[in-house]
Amino acid sequence: MPLDPHSIRPDFPILKRETSSGAPLAFLDNAASAQRPQVVIDAISDCYQRYYANVHRGIHTLSEESTAAYEAARETTRQFVGAQSQTEIVFAAGTTAAINTVAHSWGGRNLSAGDVILLTIAEHHANIVPWHQLAERTGCRVEFLPLGDDFTIDDAVVQSKLQSLQPKLFSFASSSNVLGTNFPVARWTRMAHDAGATVLVDAAQGAPHQALDVQQWDADFVVFSGHKICGPTGIGVLYGKETLLDAMPPFLGGGGMIDRVTTAGFSPTGLPEKFEAGTPPITEAIGLAAAMRYLQSVGLEAIEAHEHLLCQAADTALRNIDGVQILGPTPDKKGGIVSFTVDGVHAHDIAQWLDTRGVAVRAGHHCAMPLHESLGKTASARASFYLYNTLEEVDRLIEAVKEARDKFARGGRRRRRRSPSPA
Repeated sequence: MPLDPHSIRPDFPILKRETSSGAPLAFLDNAASAQRPQVVIDAISDCYQRYYANVHRGIHTLSEESTAAYEAARETTRQFVGAQSQTEIVFAAGTTAAINTVAHSWGGRNLSAGDVILLTIAEHHANIVPWHQLAERTGCRVEFLPLGDDFTIDDAVVQSKLQSLQPKLFSFASSSNVLGTNFPVARWTRMAHDAGATVLVDAAQGAPHQALDVQQWDADFVVFSGHKICGPTGIGVLYGKETLLDAMPPFLGGGGMIDRVTTAGFSPTGLPEKFEAGTPPITEAIGLAAAMRYLQSVGLEAIEAHEHLLCQAADTALRNIDGVQILGPTPDKKGGIVSFTVDGVHAHDIAQWLDTRGVAVRAGHHCAMPLHESLGKTASARASFYLYNTLEEVDRLIEAVKEARDKFARGGRRRRRRSPSPA
């Protein structure tokens, strides 16, 4: 059945508010962070009000109840991604922390001078900088796959680079956070494995919008963030094949990841706690599990289809506005993201004007500076859709973009500011 966003919107309290201009909120900045339904807010509040305590080592009632809820959240996450075992599910602080864990632990043990890490030019900084840092530590090098003219990457280009570079690691996003381009995860993973490479998939933009099956993908590592799937900030997921995680040394040291400590050294505990040093994100995990259950109750296939409808409407309408350039492929090749520029108007002016109309979009380089540089752009505006967005909000977006073009482009006003945008 088609998704009805009007029946979903009451689940999200924040969508009832108006913006500072007095206009009703049209939140189209979901690629940066999604909003939370009441069930997630209630799950977190319930933990703090009824049974919060530190987990795993406490014998008292509250600790036992918190531990049970925390580990139940791990099982919910296992089911959400289709992992074989809870030992393959590590809670991290987010996508960035999860990638850094792999870079330090797996990368530090398996890469050395002369080895190659292969990325796409469309990667978020979180999937670039940790590999640059690893290259500085080990002497390995980072190579990039270029985009085609249609904002996709042909399999033949991937195959050629895999064969010529023989990378130890191929790390790529399931979907670009700027272009929206959906990349063929299972196919690229198979190609990479045939070439002898380990694969990490950044699913930060995939997990909120499509059903994940890590076994079908067969990637060695998959990472994503809670706050993009209607969950809390401060938590993310690192999925890793058990054999790989088991062979990796712990990244952070301290409470929670130890089995025994002496004056001479220490021995780490087993999976997954080996990678969860310190007090873990207890309430965040509980809220994350509530978000996963909520999305599954709506249906991820229905969410994906709804976003495609919104994306197609926005993409088509924006392409028909004089002076607007879309950064990304046609809607059949991307998720619910439409990034664009307007001739003669800086992206910040577009976003600021849209805000006066109650339309929240992102403006800047979206933590993808190499991608923008490759496209000859310093910044872009990005509208990103989710399950609670409507076609009426798409219409408001289009009307506001037309107004911004007329106000700034024809008036000759053009401001340039450094982009602060994290997304």
